[in-house]
Amino acid sequence: MPRRTATMLASTLMLIALLCAGVFIPVPYAEMSPGPTVNTLGEHDGEPVLNIEGRKTYPADGHLNMTTVRVTGADYRMNLVEAVYGWLAHDSKVVPHDTLYPDGKTEEEATQENAEEFSQSQESAKVAALKALDVPVDSWVIVATVVKGSPAEGRLHAGDVIKEVDGTAVKEPADVAELVTEHKPGEDAVFTIVPAKEQAAAEKEKRAPATTEKVTVTTATSDDAGDKRAIVGISAGTDHTFPFSIDIKLADVGGPSAGLMFALGIYDKLTPGDLTGGTFVAGTGTIDDDGKVGPIGGIEMKTVGARDKGAEYFLTPADNCASAARDIPEGLTLVKVGTIDDALGALEDIRSGDTAGLPTCTAS
Repeated sequence: MPRRTATMLASTLMLIALLCAGVFIPVPYAEMSPGPTVNTLGEHDGEPVLNIEGRKTYPADGHLNMTTVRVTGADYRMNLVEAVYGWLAHDSKVVPHDTLYPDGKTEEEATQENAEEFSQSQESAKVAALKALDVPVDSWVIVATVVKGSPAEGRLHAGDVIKEVDGTAVKEPADVAELVTEHKPGEDAVFTIVPAKEQAAAEKEKRAPATTEKVTVTTATSDDAGDKRAIVGISAGTDHTFPFSIDIKLADVGGPSAGLMFALGIYDKLTPGDLTGGTFVAGTGTIDDDGKVGPIGGIEMKTVGARDKGAEYFLTPADNCASAARDIPEGLTLVKVGTIDDALGALEDIRSGDTAGLPTCTAS
């Protein structure tokens, strides 16, 4: 066989071997790509995304779209060819697998965590919107979760309202940990609570809870990184009573990043006129009860998805601005927001057509 032919054959076989290796050898990466965008003012799967009863609402015909990111599953093992293609593609992003699923988290665990975050974001969106409208909302601190095998298991329960710890009134979830850690491990902490069942009955009957209980929990020593401290094995959260019904329906979506757009959608439906003035506005961002907007992941994928759907403006969390501005889809303006008030102010400018002063995102 001529040397040239042999060389070409060997090169071809080596290329085939490399391609086979690229297809069959898994790499520790996952892929993110633009997911669906949903208008919070419209319908999804035939049902209104926002349904408000017990309060006057107004037609809202604009676009306030929340955005999502599609990710590969925890059990999916990407091969080298897919990873290289993803790195080269403009509308996807390849990231280390542990970025999306840290500490060996399973897909089921990630889905459950995302569902919990999504539910909490809905509650915070309602509170933030109503606060922006000066509508009173009753709030209280609750036991959000109880760690299995912890001192609190069987003594405190999810949904219990925490009124006091050691006789000191609790006003914020952070107060609980602060008061518990004043103890040395092994000492007793005394919780004054309204049991979850009594609280639920009181809310249903629209009355004040009739009873409180004192529950003593012996503290244990923390086993996480950092200084050792007293713990009881609970996380505290906040629950609310709203003066009217606000129902958010959106299946197959998780995580906290739709909070800002839900809050703006609620605000729009409760006020005359359209917040956007007919302009297609999309956005993202977590939101807390006080209306502060927080950063999210996958911002580059969300801006691409929004522009593909026709968005002209994208409300961008301030902490995501620099990253998002490195590759702005053509025709999309990134508007920097840090609070719901920032977003409402930006929408007022967009609605009026006076956009010269909009706080836009820059890469610096």
